[in-house]
Amino acid sequence: MNSPFDWSRMRAFLATAETGSLSAAARAIGLTQPTLGRQIAALEDELGLMLFERVGRGLHLTAAGQELLVHARDMGAAADRLALAAMGQSQSVEGTVRITASDMFSALWLPAVVSRCRVLAPRLHIDVIAVNDIRDLMRREADIAVRHVRPDQPDLVARLIREAQAMLYAAKSYLDARVRPQSLADLAQHDFISFGNVDRMVSYLNTIDIPVTAQNFRVNSENGLVAWAMARAGLGLCPMDDAVAAMAPEMECVLPQMKPITFPVWLTTHREIHTSPRIRLVFDVLDEILSKDLPPNATPSRT
Repeated sequence: MNSPFDWSRMRAFLATAETGSLSAAARAIGLTQPTLGRQIAALEDELGLMLFERVGRGLHLTAAGQELLVHARDMGAAADRLALAAMGQSQSVEGTVRITASDMFSALWLPAVVSRCRVLAPRLHIDVIAVNDIRDLMRREADIAVRHVRPDQPDLVARLIREAQAMLYAAKSYLDARVRPQSLADLAQHDFISFGNVDRMVSYLNTIDIPVTAQNFRVNSENGLVAWAMARAGLGLCPMDDAVAAMAPEMECVLPQMKPITFPVWLTTHREIHTSPRIRLVFDVLDEILSKDLPPNATPSRT
């Protein structure tokens, strides 16, 4: 590489590697597909490497491309942090941003989000709406939502943060007093704790071969924090995000050989994210912190 480094080419490579197609990458970074294709070709010529090979309608990374992707992601993260810090110093980043998330996400992840935003933009006000229902962004009941389903309204934008993982957990005291289940069939003999609609939870657990009925659910709460507190008190089994369970050493993973329950974590906001500095800053901080497998300062403790 004898010419000055061109970050735009590396940005084009990163977007293409993460989306798997030129058209999707072009949409993601606001370029036309021909322009993005020329940037990829120029980068390959500059490096003397083939970074992609076409497979059907998609693009797959070559071995050289896979190795470069690790460094490109580091560069992309550094560029995002630089842009975020610069945005936070702007006097225009002020006002109120309302975030809606479940009570569990609000209690465990959002304090770190608010703390980071206060450093980057001291004049910003954050309103946390800790509810387990889905607030309507279209009616401006919130500015940003953390959801487990992707919205389909055309005026909203969504970003997949991570695929979270959950298992069944119970207090060791509960399991010591009962026979520890050795198979999915054994779960029918145990007490369960629900948060939200019991029938919906029974239906979902049945689809993953857990043979429970409404009679297994002896305790229920609409509040996830309360339901988890009941489980920690030894009142029954409870499905829980591994990241949350990691902070409760008194809890034990039930049937650790069981296939994990996976669920997506989406960030959703209005399309004005591209024109509102305050919403963009909070959105990017949420992305930075919620993408971690564990809440800040948590230590894995699954047994």
